[in-house]
Amino acid sequence: MALLHKSELTPSKTEILADWARAQPWFDGDPERDFDKVAAFRFDDPEGRVGIETLFVSAGAGPVLQVPLTYRDTALAGGEAWLLGTMEHSVLGTRFVYDALGDPAYLAAVANAALGGGVQADEFYEIDGARVPREPTAVAAGSGAAGSREVTAPDVAAVATRDDDGITVASAGDLRVALARVPGADAAALAAAAGTGAEREVLSGSWQGHDEPMTLVVVARD
Repeated sequence: MALLHKSELTPSKTEILADWARAQPWFDGDPERDFDKVAAFRFDDPEGRVGIETLFVSAGAGPVLQVPLTYRDTALAGGEAWLLGTMEHSVLGTRFVYDALGDPAYLAAVANAALGGGVQADEFYEIDGARVPREPTAVAAGSGAAGSREVTAPDVAAVATRDDDGITVASAGDLRVALARVPGADAAALAAAAGTGAEREVLSGSWQGHDEPMTLVVVARD
């Protein structure tokens, strides 16, 4: 379950990712246009401290891009390479925003969803002490089977990322997570980027206007 708050963010999520995303090798869109948020989904953090959200955004006539972010109340020690910046949350205060591919909390969440057949978190607003459900704008589901051996969050010092032709690959120990920046663009290339492993599963997703599930992430574990 993801517990949300009616709040104001300064800067907004699309504003904080704009300069960073335009500088990435996978950026595809109009660099002069603002980013539009198309849809999003979240994963749970078992410890309840890290916000884990995958955004689907576009810039002008460019394709929909997949940008997972994490939000933390304190800086991630050792995670400076993946820090986008900070934003002020009118309820929660300062939030440190990270490229989620470098955040151990995201890597564990997406790996467990893909390998264990998990789905996105249910979302609720907390309003006057009551929890009000929010309809998801995107859904995601893993191809694996429930009961798979759990992936624990790796040490951030073990995490490495690389970008290759529209695919970002994060590795940590025996775990590899390959994410398509343009969802569904080349499923074969995405699978190849993740490599082989004793376990390999996918996370697929869809949103309004793209109702056919597309491969978002391939997770492999030796």
